[in-house]
Amino acid sequence: MLIGLTGGIGSGKSTIARELTQRGYRVYDTDKEAKRLIMEDVMLRKQMIQLFGEDIYENNQYHTDLVAARVFRQPELLQQLNALVHPVVFHDLLHWQGDLVESAILYESGLNTLCSHVIAVIASEDIRLERAITRDHANEDKVRARMRAQMSDTELCAKADLVLVNDGTYTIHELANQAETFIKNL
Repeated sequence: MLIGLTGGIGSGKSTIARELTQRGYRVYDTDKEAKRLIMEDVMLRKQMIQLFGEDIYENNQYHTDLVAARVFRQPELLQQLNALVHPVVFHDLLHWQGDLVESAILYESGLNTLCSHVIAVIASEDIRLERAITRDHANEDKVRARMRAQMSDTELCAKADLVLVNDGTYTIHELANQAETFIKNL
């Protein structure tokens, strides 16, 4: 049984995922694993260079910021990037043994089809914006562009089996408790 953990940028899903990891749950972090696959998968790396140019790999490092700056200005590039990366992540996840998959774009990537249940973490746009700007040292326009590329909280709430509201009312520990109770009752 695989459980999806999703929420938009700045919602707190990664913080809750870390808390659940500390409790012994195995969490597949799609952002981290996608970056690993972009470096290690020879065919994907070749396709990435064809799409974005060799400058996205320098000194055996993948420059996420270069790619992000391009794709969030050009939605068609984002679609092409997703068409390359999502199937590779999907295939990798098929062979992974764990408890949860954390992804901001769980539904958009199709990873939800591998999940028996989904937990969504939501917060107001203002809170998410502030968190993302502070955490990523990004400007507001870049964060808003990423928010627009993700499913709205309303859509997530309609699709999720459990919704955790991370607006400061509950601590991360309390939200993780809610998630853990949900998981244990499945």
